[in-house]
This record gives sequence, C-alpha cells and structure tokens, in this order.
Amino acid sequence: MSENQFIKLRKEKLARIRALGIDPYPVKSERSHKIAEVLADQADFVENATIVIVAGRLVAMRRQGKIGFGNIEDDSGRIQLYVSKAELGEENYELFKLCDAGDFVQATGIAFFTNTGEYSLRCSSIKLLTKNIRPLPAVKEKIEDGKTIRYDEFSDIELRYRKRYLDLLLNPDHRKVFATRSRIISAIRKFLDERDYIEVETPILQSLYGGANARPFITHHNTLDVDLYLRIAVELYLKRLIVGGFERVYEIGKNFRNEGMDRTHNPEFTMLESYEAYSDLEGMMDLVEAMIKHLATEVIGKDVYKYHGHEVNLTLPWRRAAMADLVQEATGVDVMEATAEQLTAFCKEHELEIPPGSAKGKLIAIIYERFVEHTLIQPTFVCDFPKEISPLAKAKPGNPLLADRFELIIAGGEFANAFSELNDPLDQRERLEAQARLRELGDDEANVVDEDFLEALEYGMPPMGGQGIGIDRLVMLLTENDSIKEVILFPQMKPGN
Repeated sequence: MSENQFIKLRKEKLARIRALGIDPYPVKSERSHKIAEVLADQADFVENATIVIVAGRLVAMRRQGKIGFGNIEDDSGRIQLYVSKAELGEENYELFKLCDAGDFVQATGIAFFTNTGEYSLRCSSIKLLTKNIRPLPAVKEKIEDGKTIRYDEFSDIELRYRKRYLDLLLNPDHRKVFATRSRIISAIRKFLDERDYIEVETPILQSLYGGANARPFITHHNTLDVDLYLRIAVELYLKRLIVGGFERVYEIGKNFRNEGMDRTHNPEFTMLESYEAYSDLEGMMDLVEAMIKHLATEVIGKDVYKYHGHEVNLTLPWRRAAMADLVQEATGVDVMEATAEQLTAFCKEHELEIPPGSAKGKLIAIIYERFVEHTLIQPTFVCDFPKEISPLAKAKPGNPLLADRFELIIAGGEFANAFSELNDPLDQRERLEAQARLRELGDDEANVVDEDFLEALEYGMPPMGGQGIGIDRLVMLLTENDSIKEVILFPQMKPGN
C-alpha cells in the first residue's frame, strides 16, 4: 500500500477506537518501572510474579488468532509483550487488535519466559496512550562480514538531518551520541564549578556585535525600531563582569555567525567561554588541557580517538609551539626575520589570497594556515599569534609584533582559542580602531569599535586569562563523528522537501 493508504487505514482504526468509547489520546498514564529495570533482574521478577506497568512505543506487532505479541520500547530498553484474549478480555483485546507499530501504549502484567525461552511480559491490560497515524519507515538490515548494515531510506544522511525525530527513533546509536553530548556538557559545568567559576548568561540580541572576526545575523526590534545583531561571541560581556567584580565566570551558549557551512561549521553553534582574573595564557593552557583530558578519560573512558581519518591520543602531554617556529619547520622561511614585502612575494608565489590591508602579521597567519595547520594531528597549542589578527589579546612582552594568544589544534582543526586578555583601555581602543579601518577596506569580519566596552575597561579590569572552546567540535571528537551535523540535533539545512 502507499503511504496515503496506510494513513487512511489508521484513521479508520482511530474512528473505531473512538466508537468503542476509548480516548486514543488520554491525559493520564502510569508507569511503575522502566523497561531496563524489568530486564535487569529477570529471575526475581518471574519468581515473585511482580506486577509491573511499563509504557512506551510499540515497535512491532503480530497476532495469531486470540493471541498477540508486540515489542514495546522506552528510552531504556525493549521487551516483548504477550497478549491473550482470555486474559485481557474481549473489549481490551479488541483495542489491542486496533493498535499498530508506532502507537504508544501502557501495558500491565507479570514477567515470564515463553515456551521458546523468550523473556516477556504477560499482559493483564493494555491502554492506548497515543494512536500513530503515519506509519514508521521500515528499517531493513543485512549482515556483511559479521556486521549489521542498515540500507533503508534512513541511511540517507540528508533525510536523517531533515527528519531528526525519525533518525533518533530508528537509529538508537544516534540517540547515544546526543546523550553523550549532554554528559559532556554536564561534566564541563561540574569541572568549572568545582574550580569556583560562576555560570552566567549574557545577551543574545546585541546592539553591537564583537569578540570575534565574523559576519553577524541582523534582526529588527519593532518596539525600539532599531536593528540588533545575534551575538557572534560572548567575550565582551563576560569581560564586563570581570570589571564588575566577579573573578571567574563562564557561559555555555549559542553563537551565530553569518558564514558558510561545511563539515565543521554551522551558522548556529554552541560555545564555552571562560575568564579568570589574575590568570594568563599559561593558566588557560593548563585549564583547557586538564578539562579535555578529564572528559576523555573520566566521562568517555578512552585515550585514543578516531577523528577525520586520524588516531588522536588525548592523554599524552600536549605540545606547545610558537606559530613562527612551526612555519619555519614547514617552509624553511624565518617569518620573524622576513619583511612584509618578502612575505607578500612568498604568498603570491604560492597563489595565496591576500586580503586588503594585510600587514606582516596577517601574512604570517596566511602562510601558517596554508602550510602548517592541517599537519598538526596530535593536540598542539599554537602560541605567539600575530597581534595584527588578535585585537583582544595582550601583546607578548618583548615582541610588539606578537600577541599572548594560543589556538588548540587537533587533527588539523581549531578546538580552542585563548588569550592573556588585553586590559589596557588605550591600547584596546587603538586595536579596535585599526580593525575598523580594515572594515572600511572591505573586511566584513573585522571587529567593530564598542564604546561601552571601552568605557568599562577604563574603570579597570584586572589581568586575566580567557578561553573559548567550540562545544560541537569537541563533541565530534569525543564521539568520533566527522560532521558537525551528526552532533547538532537540528542543523541548518538548505531549503528542501
């Protein structure tokens, strides 16, 4: 039958259920045990004839005359139901006959072993909780080389993202990914809370956006009649809180960047940012390394992770290296000694795009991104970024070209970004005004001048370290998924059916 014929048939069953005086969508339901509890101590449940009430979705049904079977599933497990007309009674068995795979039911009974030895629930009553109208897609499986391969329509990646509710329903392993994501975020909170950090919330709608090099989404507030921006970072608001007297703060929340989409980028994504007064870049390295190692070993329970075709060991000591040294290792060019003209010539020779207004620091970063970043597989803190591309970081003592900044690179991709935070209000103003000049030259991702933030700095902000970690990418690594859409429940998609 076509899907429309199935839907028509189920609507007819729905009408028959209502004709029996039964509400197919009742308000109240009961449950005495999760299915996993009933499965855990089978001998005890059978021996004591414990009456249990379970609730969940019917995922399979079959009837043989006056006897029926069904598999019921909740989020903890699955158990077989044994249903007989003699024990249910004629009216209740008639209701069972009108049930379909996909319905939610409540089953009351006692556990037993069938003649074939299958652990089941002998039902004394069935209550319909939700009548399913649209049939669930059939999941087909086959065994190849000892492995179970799914080859139905819900192996289609794009369909899984567009209809995530069916993906989760039909692919339990995908549910586990998001359960793991939740455990990771909870563990991050616990890790920081135990170190006296305070979790805070800052505005998503902002009159000015800042804290990162990115293009924003723009919206309009009708009552105030002003344009607002969806935040691209939480940094500048968290720094205001340090000015206000908090010493350790963090936020886990959504950021929005009006940029391209690929396997590691989604326009709406989750970030952790934390700031600690009287710390610095070294303190942030220690914090980030300790936290990710804790998540790997204590939360997930592994040392080595497969990610983007590489094996990454998160428990070995992490390398710390200067960007200029890494570039010289890869290219033989001493970028610190080279002039801007020499670096420009090198970029042109290798057909690297040079944005308008790029000075020596930007050129170094361009060469690093082309020749180095993708080669860093094991966790590496890349330090000593050019100050030109680090407008919110302190200058490195003794070298005005560099900033006290790192990025954590794993398997060729960025996982964290951190600074010894700039707290000199005059220097900060000069940096942001330089960024504004780049915007005038056509750099849409350059920072804007935030006068309120600059005024806050003038009241005094203590020296501190700050860091940001992309939660989605971290979950990708720890669940061994190579696409960001596998770890975001409802990723942004191109318009489609």
